[in-house]
Amino acid sequence: MGQTVFIPRELDANEPRVAASPDTVKRLAALGFEIVVETGAGTRSRIPDEEFAKAGAAIGKASDIAKADVVLKVRRPTDLELKSYKLGTAVIAIMDPYGNDAAVAALAKAGVTAFSMEFMPRITRAQSMDVLSSQANLAGYQAVIDGASEYDRALPMMMTAAGTVPAAKVFIMGVGVAGLQAIATARRLGAVVTATDVRPAAKEQVASLGAKFLAVEDDEFKAAETAGGYAKEMSREYQAKQAALTAEHIAKQDIVITTALIPGRPAPKLVSAAMVASMKPGSVLVDLAVERGGNVEGAEAGKVVTTANNVKIVGHLNVPGRVAASASLLYARNLFAFLETLVDKTTKTLAINRDDDLVKATMLTDGGKIVHPAFIKADRQPRVEPAAIPAKTMVADASAKPKKAAPKKAAAARSPSSKSKGIA
Repeated sequence: MGQTVFIPRELDANEPRVAASPDTVKRLAALGFEIVVETGAGTRSRIPDEEFAKAGAAIGKASDIAKADVVLKVRRPTDLELKSYKLGTAVIAIMDPYGNDAAVAALAKAGVTAFSMEFMPRITRAQSMDVLSSQANLAGYQAVIDGASEYDRALPMMMTAAGTVPAAKVFIMGVGVAGLQAIATARRLGAVVTATDVRPAAKEQVASLGAKFLAVEDDEFKAAETAGGYAKEMSREYQAKQAALTAEHIAKQDIVITTALIPGRPAPKLVSAAMVASMKPGSVLVDLAVERGGNVEGAEAGKVVTTANNVKIVGHLNVPGRVAASASLLYARNLFAFLETLVDKTTKTLAINRDDDLVKATMLTDGGKIVHPAFIKADRQPRVEPAAIPAKTMVADASAKPKKAAPKKAAAARSPSSKSKGIA
């Protein structure tokens, strides 16, 4: 009898995604696993139980998880769910461990080997496992759709016998995976698109998609990136100039989409209340970082806020989940690609190589202990985060008066986690 992979129904009412697809069920079976899918697990992702059954899965109930050797999930399991897991179960999911120390401790106490998919390293070998990119891509797309829906006007320019409808102006703040997809989607819909980022290299990416890059492009900006591609902290003078340019630009926009996140930290504030107040009635801001505190002042998680000047601030939760049918298919492939590396092809059994770079990067708990170096508390000094690029590097207080730059010191090596960029 082979080892069992269990795919449960997500308990969070705000999580419609599922961690498997008919395609990945077939692939898992080919690896030698028996697959059990909890009844109704794929319903909200438009995958009925019958489709999983045709692909070779058994349709089971929640209690079947007690027999599982591997559990594939979207969200981190709750304490209640963990009570049903057997010792040593490999649990692969988006664990969201930052700021959730008690939940991480619960995983260790349950004796499961937990893998946090969002820690997958950005290396060539792991591209097919990169859940942050696959889900951020869809979030960038959906952000434009949500913005267009709230804007309630046409996005492309339309020339008619009755007159011309002007194209909507869309501004993307943060040119990561989500930002680039937002640019591409807004362009396809016919909007006039501009974008900004603290990295000079982003200018070429923005231009390649037919959008215009917005930044104060002085000598300091041109030197604002290290050889490794990471952003350098800008001077106060530059911050003030960039803030003034951005504030002036936002006032003329119809839709603004913000995507800036720094892993493990609150989202940087990019749009102040004064900037929101300067926008035209009917304008829309879509904040993709609202679950981490938001990039837009006044954004509320899970709500669409209408300001006193009739500007809408969209703060939907779990934006990839708003296109769950597509998001689940991509996420399931990410999970399969990773799980495949943990299987011994000869014996067709789970054989976790704890010296593998992918395992070391993603393993959160193992053998009843927290093993990820970023979360181990015992026998070490409190974790000190590397200095992040402050939010004001992208958008500073436009009212701040430039001060004389302090003498420059030799730059210390910067950790990759200090890179400030858009989602994923």
